[in-house]
Amino acid sequence: MGGAGRESQGSVVTEKKQQTRHPSMYKVLLHNDDYTTMDFVVMVLETIFHKSGAEATRIMLNVHEEGRGVAGVYPRDVAETKVVLVYDLARKNEYPLKCSLEKA
Repeated sequence: MGGAGRESQGSVVTEKKQQTRHPSMYKVLLHNDDYTTMDFVVMVLETIFHKSGAEATRIMLNVHEEGRGVAGVYPRDVAETKVVLVYDLARKNEYPLKCSLEKA
């Protein structure tokens, strides 16, 4: 196979820099209604979105005063899961709390 006079050549490997694309982010929004209690919204923000009591209260007041508030910003699959969790918890507690996604 290899002849005696043959030199082995080292190959140079050039690595293409991988363009890592960050996933699109989505805001999870809570919407105000006339029936869901403020305490329940705070509990949702603390349990599903892992907000502190103070931050949950601030977001809840924003929902109450502005009509909606941002509960968090996540990649789409995480955001969709959070929306489902909010709806499930609200229904189990007989509240009509609405939750939606908006591209960040």
